[in-house]
Amino acid sequence: MTNDLSYTIEEVSQLLKVSKLTIYDLVKKGELPVFRVGRQMRVDANDLDIYINKQKTNQNQKFQAPIFHHSRNETKETYNIVISGQDMVLDILGKHIEKNSPFKALRSYTGSLNSLISMYNGECDIVSLHMFDGDTKEYNLPYIKKILVGYPYILLNLVCRKAGLYVQKGNPLNITSWSDLHQGNIQIVNREKGSGARILLDEQLRINNISPRNINGYQHEETNHLSVASAIAAGTADVGIGIEKVSKIVDIDFIPLITERYDLVMLKTPENERLIHSVKEVLSSRQFQTEVASLGDYDTSLTGTIMYETY
Repeated sequence: MTNDLSYTIEEVSQLLKVSKLTIYDLVKKGELPVFRVGRQMRVDANDLDIYINKQKTNQNQKFQAPIFHHSRNETKETYNIVISGQDMVLDILGKHIEKNSPFKALRSYTGSLNSLISMYNGECDIVSLHMFDGDTKEYNLPYIKKILVGYPYILLNLVCRKAGLYVQKGNPLNITSWSDLHQGNIQIVNREKGSGARILLDEQLRINNISPRNINGYQHEETNHLSVASAIAAGTADVGIGIEKVSKIVDIDFIPLITERYDLVMLKTPENERLIHSVKEVLSSRQFQTEVASLGDYDTSLTGTIMYETY
């Protein structure tokens, strides 16, 4: 590796053959230095070499998965935390947390289900969720109860937002519902496994008795709302699943089909008491809610509400 080379978090995870959230945890604990280029964190090649060599000097110790805890970085009174999820509201949340507390927010752009599993494994501090359960018609809690088994946690609402179908301008194929997706002349673009949008699609297909095998383009996956919307705008697909806000950014049409609850979950541990208090204060503040509402297409009427809490 040359000294002037640097890597993204994803590239480091591929080099070390571990998950991105494991790398974020190493960063959070101060074991792997990073620098920022805009919103993106990068790792200097020399720093990565140093980290690898340190591991080689202790061959008798096996690598262990990170244990959930907060660790101090070089700044004495600052704690790094990892916020997982993709919505731009999470960037605003991180900014407000940093302004009003000793926490420094690192961002992981990972889907809901994979983020929740990572929280179970101790790799995330705040996980954002929008996972629809077709049996109960409820968001998030059915999944949390199955995955965070044995952990105390609190579930807070961040925002509510419209989810549905992206279609080309003018909706030339007259797509209006989930049941239209199995028509032979319609090509979809999907989201990756573990994302909230993918879960929403799969649950709606199940409810409507539609086999994924009958959906053209079901295997075509993109990793964020913007990429899905861009594929529709470019004409490489006819329809995709996403949220209303992004359709306006890309200038395509949007068919709203459901109002989804976009929530935050945090583990209730002694180490997290201060973090939970800080997040509650931010979510209930007029300044935060006004800034989010000014973006448009976000409903803040439930923001900060405790949706569920274990005792």
